[in-house]
Amino acid sequence: MSKTEHRLGVSEVNLVVRHLKLLEVEEESVTKAMEEINEIYGMDDISFDRESHVLNFSYDASRTCIDCIEDILENYSIQVSQDWWTRFKEGYYRYIDQNVKDNATHEPFSCHKIPPHK
Repeated sequence: MSKTEHRLGVSEVNLVVRHLKLLEVEEESVTKAMEEINEIYGMDDISFDRESHVLNFSYDASRTCIDCIEDILENYSIQVSQDWWTRFKEGYYRYIDQNVKDNATHEPFSCHKIPPHK
C-alpha cells in the first residue's frame, strides 16, 4: 500500500486518474474552472498543461464522476476536444466510474453465511 497522503474523501482503492484534451481556451476561465473543480468532495488533484491543452485530474470515482467535471467546464464555456480518441476515452472513463461506484456499494456474497430468512 502506498504511503501517499490523499485529500479528505479520497480512497486510494477508488482513485482514478483522468486526462482530457480541451479546445483552445482562455487561461482565466481555465483557472476559475479548476478552482471550482478542486472544491468537489472526492477530488484529489488537478492540473492543466498549457502547451498540450490537457486537463489532468484525479478523484475518488465512488464519490464523483467525469460528468460532474464536464458540467463545470461547460459552465465556464470550456469545451472538451471532440476528436475520436478523446471521445473514446470519455466513454471508457464513464464506464469505469460507474463500475467503481457500483462496486463500492455492492454487498459481497459469501457461501459461508447463513442465508437471510424471508
